[in-house]
Formats: sequence, C-alpha cells, structure tokens
Amino acid sequence: MKQTAEIILPIEIAEDSAALHQATAQQLAIAPERLSAVRIRKRSLDARQRVIRVRLVVEAIIDEPAMDDPPLKPEYSVVRGNHRVIVVGAGPAGLFAALRLIELNITPIVLERGFDVQLRRRDLAAIQRFGTVHPDSNYCFGEGGAGTYSDGKLYTRSGKRGSIDAILTTLVAHGAPPEILIDAHPHIGSNKLPKVVAAMRQSIVEAGGQVHFGKRVTGLITKLTNNRKQLRGVVAADGDEFTGDAVILATGHSARDLFSLLQSEGVRMEAKPFAMGVRIEHPQPLIDEIQYHRSTRNEHLPAASYRLATTVRQRGVFSFCMCPGGFIVPAATAGDEVVVNGMSLSRRDSPFANSGMVVSVEADDLAPFSSHGDLAGVAFQKSLEVMASAAGGGMQRAPAQRLTDFLATKLSATLPKCSYKPGLTPAPLHSLLPESISARLQQGLKNFGKTMKGYLTQEAILVGVESRTSSPVRIPRHAESMEHPEVGGLFPCGEGAGYAGGIVSAAIDGVRVATAVAAVVAG
Repeated sequence: MKQTAEIILPIEIAEDSAALHQATAQQLAIAPERLSAVRIRKRSLDARQRVIRVRLVVEAIIDEPAMDDPPLKPEYSVVRGNHRVIVVGAGPAGLFAALRLIELNITPIVLERGFDVQLRRRDLAAIQRFGTVHPDSNYCFGEGGAGTYSDGKLYTRSGKRGSIDAILTTLVAHGAPPEILIDAHPHIGSNKLPKVVAAMRQSIVEAGGQVHFGKRVTGLITKLTNNRKQLRGVVAADGDEFTGDAVILATGHSARDLFSLLQSEGVRMEAKPFAMGVRIEHPQPLIDEIQYHRSTRNEHLPAASYRLATTVRQRGVFSFCMCPGGFIVPAATAGDEVVVNGMSLSRRDSPFANSGMVVSVEADDLAPFSSHGDLAGVAFQKSLEVMASAAGGGMQRAPAQRLTDFLATKLSATLPKCSYKPGLTPAPLHSLLPESISARLQQGLKNFGKTMKGYLTQEAILVGVESRTSSPVRIPRHAESMEHPEVGGLFPCGEGAGYAGGIVSAAIDGVRVATAVAAVVAG
C-alpha cells in the first residue's frame, strides 16, 4: 500500500533517513516497522522563522516490498513520416519542440545560428578574457540558448500551459540531476546543463531529426496561396536553403536581426512590455545572514536567495533572475554593447550573490524611438547597451557604482570586489540611466532596504546594464492553431516570440507549438 504524507523537519536532520522514517510513521500513526520505504516527492525550505525547517511530501510504502523507481530513459522512435518542419533556434523552446515533433512522427530540421555547447566555451572565454564578442556565439546564442551558460534555473509559474513535470522528467532522462523533480526551486547549474543539452541533441539526431549549427537565418522562403503568404522555409547566411511543411520560430529574446528581417518582409509584430535596469551584487554571507537570521550559514543550508518587488510611481520595480552563490557575466551579442546577466554553478559556492534589479518599461519611454515602429523597444535596449559600453571604456568593461553611492547620486571613488570578470569602471549610473528608470530604482532599493535589513550597504555594487530580461517584441499567433494570423506556416514560439520567460516556460511552449504544428501539417 502507498500513502502520501507531509513531513516538516528541522533542516539539521532533514537528510537523516532514520529521522524521516520515524517522522513518517508518526504522521501516519503506524508502527515504523510497517514502512518498507519512504520516498521524497517534493521538498522545500521554510526559512521564515529562526528555526529553519524543510517541508517534505513523501510517498510511504506500507506492508509490502518496495520496488525501485524505474530509471528514466529517453525513448524516441525513428521518424518515418514524410513531413518536415524547420525549427529555427536550438534553445529550450526549439529543442523541446523538436523532440515533440519526433513523438508525432514529424522530422525536425533544427537550425542554430551559434555553435554546439563545446565550441561555445571557446567564445565565452574570449568574452571574459579579451572582451571579444562573437555575434553568433556568446552567452545568448548557441546550442541550448541563453539559459545554458547563464544559470539553468528551472522555476516557473507556467503550469497551466503544460506539464512542468514532463519537462523536468525529460531533462532528467537526458542527464539532469534527479533532485530537480522534487525541489521547489529546481536548478541544474551552468556546469551541468551543457551535457544535458548535448544529450537532447543526440536524441534528436538518433531519431532521424537534423541539427545544423552556424545557420543564422537571413531570408524567408515564401509563396502566395489563395492570396495568403505561406512560409515554406528559410535561407541561412551561407546561402543554404531549408524547406519544409512549416517553420517554428524559436530564436530567443536577442535575435534582433531576425526581428528586423520579419519587419522588412512585412510580417506583423507587436511591441510588448519588458523591463530594464542593472544587476546588483552583495557578498553571499550578508544575504545568508539576512535571510537565515544567523551570523553564519551552516553546512545544511544552501546559499540564500531572495525575491523582491515593489511599485514606484505606478511602475513595478523588482528583482529578476536572482543567482545565489553566482557570478555576473557579459551577455552582449555585439561588440559595441555591454549587457550583464547572472549565472550559478550547480554548487552555488561563489562568495557573491547577484540579481537583476529592474523597472518596467512603458510606452512613454519608447517615444524617442517611435520611428522604429514595433521594434522601438529593441532600439531603446540597444541605446542603453551602447551607453554602457562607452561608460565602461570598451572591451566589455561594465559601468558600476556602489549601491550607497547610487542612492546618494555620487560617483564611487572605489568599487568593492565583484564577480564580473571583464572588469568594471566607476560610472554615475544614477545619471546615465534614464530618469524613469534611475529614480524608480533608487526608491525601490530604499523600499527593499526596509524589507531586508542590511541590504543597503556600501559593499553592494550595481553593474549596468541588465537589458535582456525578456523580449520587447511579440510575434502574434492564433490561440488554438499557434499559427501567425497573416503568414501561413509560421509558428512563433518561446521567449523570443513573446510567449515564455525562462527555460521551463520556453520548453512548455515548444511542446505546445509542436503539437499544434502537427495538427496542421499532418492532420
């Protein structure tokens, strides 16, 4: 017999199997010897009180032998259908779309502008060491997308759009740690995620799909059918053409050249809300002390995180992509920009804690860029990124300011230690950022200082700019068919199309879109 129970244990004994066994028996009011196994199905940390506890949902096996959970193995039949679908982008949306197409007996042809996960490492090292940005291979572009080398957090609220468990199970089947199936805030880490991504590519290829690297899309192949434009393929920068029954566009939020291509081809897009700001970094021990109410973090506690949000003058100010025990990384996609993002390794053992700290962008901010039409948000992003590059002094050095100096509106004479490798230049971010962002950030940070006593410290640093929180563009699609309303065969997908915000939500959208595509092309 199996029964489910919720157990709460002090964190010091939460991993003690004997304590868990005893607590489960007590919760179920049975003798401990009747339990043949206790398996953790969900796990979350409760640090709201000084006594820190772990909340566990467990499955108890009672009065019968316990069978091991079957190993998760990726099993995909070789596609034998005649239908081919082009998938532009090998991020989570594209990869999961491809795997879903295979399940539906459709051959995916995946095109990625960047390189595989191994070759990407070379180009990331060049950014960190020499400030050299490869326009097609960087922290945003390449196999696995932006999330592969910028943290690998898997938390999402997109459960109503699809199965989160199915996404996590697929990741575990391809080598992700099984703990992501039970943790409330699952995380793989940028040191482990590349192997998972490579295994997913292998599954696609072994099942008869194709994955092509170095294929930046520069043209569309269309035909007119019944007075409606139909997209039947794409042209890569090297001249190669790829055709199929449909095109899933899963390019990610930074494919600005592709947005421009769509605009030049008359494909309708829409401006979409987004946010911009800076990345803030504190010493991790300080965040631990604030969140855990103790002077030192013991071996049982993970690096502490936080989530902050407030409203200042009718706009949201909030933390974004918080990376405990992490690093600030250069995420520009062109040499004349400076963009920062955050990442953590699986152990989250860096001495720093960083987070995006951003302000919602509204239509008023975009008025000076109205000549760019629906790409006004892209132009606004670009303007701040070029400003940050100039203020940093080039070579991917970033403008930075002590938190206390930002609030006091003065240039920092010195800067504290920081995890950002290309280097920092003291700069007046309070005046370089638009007033609509800077003033709200200042007030928002003051509000957060009241919530987290000790957060406002001169040992904290602001690094600019955090500008790629999400796509500033949405490519419209029908709610049911997922097809563009005016261009047949075009299926916008994932974060770049404006329908996701992170690895899991993008993967869910990839599955949804692929399912819809199959209904159209094979139905």
